[in-house]
Amino acid sequence: MAGMRATELSRYVEELLEAVLNGTTPSGPDGSHGSRLVREVLSFECRSTRVVAFGGGTGLSTVVGGNSQLDDWPEAPFVGLKEEFASIDVVVCTTDDGGSTGLLLRQLPIIGIGDLRKLLLSMILRENLKTTYGLDDFKATQLAHVIHCIFNHRFPESTDETQSVSNPTLVVPGGLRGLCPEPLEGFLSALGRYVSPGGDGPTLKPGGHCLGNLLVTAAILRESRESADCPPEAAAIRKGLDMVARAIGAPPRRLHPATATPGQLVLRYGNGVAVRGQRKSALCRRKFPIDRVAVEYCGPPAVSEDLCRAIEEAELIIFAPGSVYTSLMPILQLPPIVNAIRANTRALKILGANFWIQEGETDISLRSRNRGFYVSELVEAYEQNVPGGAEGLFDVTLSANLEHVPGNVLCNYALEGKSPIYLDRDRVERLRVLPIEATIYSRRRMRLAQVIHHDPQRFALAVRTLVFAHRQFNLKPRTVASSTVVASSTDCLTTHSPPVCAGRKTAEEILAGKRFSPPGLRQTMLEVVWENRDIRMDHLKAFCGAEIVPAAAWNRSKEWDNVLGYYDPENGMLRVHEQLSDNPERLRDNLLIALGESLLGRYLESRRWVDADWGARRYEITLRPVDERGCFLGDSQLHAYLTLARMIRSPHDPRTYRITLNDQEGFLPPGLLFGLLYAWYLNNAYGAIMEYEMSVLRWPLQRLIPHQIEERRRKEALIAFFRNVVFNHPN
Repeated sequence: MAGMRATELSRYVEELLEAVLNGTTPSGPDGSHGSRLVREVLSFECRSTRVVAFGGGTGLSTVVGGNSQLDDWPEAPFVGLKEEFASIDVVVCTTDDGGSTGLLLRQLPIIGIGDLRKLLLSMILRENLKTTYGLDDFKATQLAHVIHCIFNHRFPESTDETQSVSNPTLVVPGGLRGLCPEPLEGFLSALGRYVSPGGDGPTLKPGGHCLGNLLVTAAILRESRESADCPPEAAAIRKGLDMVARAIGAPPRRLHPATATPGQLVLRYGNGVAVRGQRKSALCRRKFPIDRVAVEYCGPPAVSEDLCRAIEEAELIIFAPGSVYTSLMPILQLPPIVNAIRANTRALKILGANFWIQEGETDISLRSRNRGFYVSELVEAYEQNVPGGAEGLFDVTLSANLEHVPGNVLCNYALEGKSPIYLDRDRVERLRVLPIEATIYSRRRMRLAQVIHHDPQRFALAVRTLVFAHRQFNLKPRTVASSTVVASSTDCLTTHSPPVCAGRKTAEEILAGKRFSPPGLRQTMLEVVWENRDIRMDHLKAFCGAEIVPAAAWNRSKEWDNVLGYYDPENGMLRVHEQLSDNPERLRDNLLIALGESLLGRYLESRRWVDADWGARRYEITLRPVDERGCFLGDSQLHAYLTLARMIRSPHDPRTYRITLNDQEGFLPPGLLFGLLYAWYLNNAYGAIMEYEMSVLRWPLQRLIPHQIEERRRKEALIAFFRNVVFNHPN
């Protein structure tokens, strides 16, 4: 095998994998009998192999111990990597901001909890439950079911019921409730009481929350010496997680948040738009690939020495399937972690590739806008976003072999806009990574539910086989990667952004001093600000209030537009049409447009159409004196914007700008354009209007004529203006 080329080695390992997974018989490379080789794979000792696994919630929990979010997880809770390897450290990304985790972040300066909860469940070991509570195998499985019910119970959004928080076993079905040991019941109840009304910790209302998230948060906060306004220190997070782990049967000191420092993602797209928040990557369809990802932390990100030591001593490093940009990339942008991975040249490093493209992340290729990612592009994404590139991170990519998946299943996925991530072997090999395919999906779930998901048992068995093959044949690249430690990169880390809960508190204080009609519009505005955390607090000072205007009183001229939200500079109000009252999404979109317009303040002294020669017409505006504008933009910034909006300053009057148009030529006045761009930049609001305006950005320069190239560059400059000036994103 020493002289075997990468392609030959890849094919041989795949044959061995299929034999182990499916019971076929390969031929040995040196004439040995294939069935004997399979027996050796299944019997060789690997439990002592030291493993570190990285990822986010769903993908990582699935391969470690089964997807603990699924209702049927209690049917087989003791599967996956944890059953093959006794020494496994699990590293979780902490920048999630959706669902129950997002609700916690609104109130507390804390890292993302939801994915930690999922892994605590998936890491539960039968032997730990048996030893801790004196159970047999059957009762240990039943107790895992009880814990699953408690930790995954989700309260309705509107509920104020706190009894189940202070007594968590109440959410367990009656037939199982009596199976919870008294010590565990007492421990969970103590955590619940800590965050319930009258408890010693902050009161966390249960509405919309996952009960397990509340309990894990309580465990951490209870150990913290910091005030409720400061992030819990790393030691408190460590102690809180370990206490929960011991109580529910997971191994202590094996679950690691990538960092104990709260932070939020910043995603920058190929069109130059940069927005904050992981949840937005899934909700906003930008129609552009992600160009770069970074994280803003509220302080220097703390990475534990125990975690770095585990990476240094690992013999196997696994990057679990999952969200490339929002689950794995943030971890690898932490210099202590990525440096430790590179420095460990002994470990076999496996990148688990996703089965399907993911909307908002891998659905648009950087090489071809007409398709999703290939496996090689997963590797290249790390090259572009990790300090020092992908060098020394991966030895093997493990992909799903979908060759025998029924066509109707693939068609169902295609109808949902999902296509497989294709393994382009030659290009992966050129990146000095060994491409491997195997049937690592759950055939049972495919047969019953017509879906393709990772099977934790098959994935773990595939990893076992790769470890065996590596010991026999060496799966590392023939040219050994450099172990040079890469210096910290300031491109990936910003350490001056406060916790997101602080921004929400400031927004509440600012909005409390404004008039809203009806009063419930204040809460809607607060939600708009939370969902679009690029809105600066200074933006909220540009208006006096917001109101829904009855149709009979709507006097907005349609000469300029038919948008149903605008800023009235005469009274400083954001005004939206009552027609939007029953359409929350459009109401929020129009509030954003009006908020954007408010940043220009009372900048106009007058505006007018002037007839010009040859059937043309001229649109002119005259600005107020600088000290009368109440404009968010300074004089030079306003001039830069108006120039980008195609307005030309008069040589005779520096406060007058004009544009000459053909009689039938369309035009967006600068105030409306500013509001539409503001909303579009944040969340694609009024996307149809602005997507048309920005469509030239999707064409490569070499396919455009000079006029279109000039227009494209103007649009790129507009986006850069909003990114740098309006939203103050660092380049």
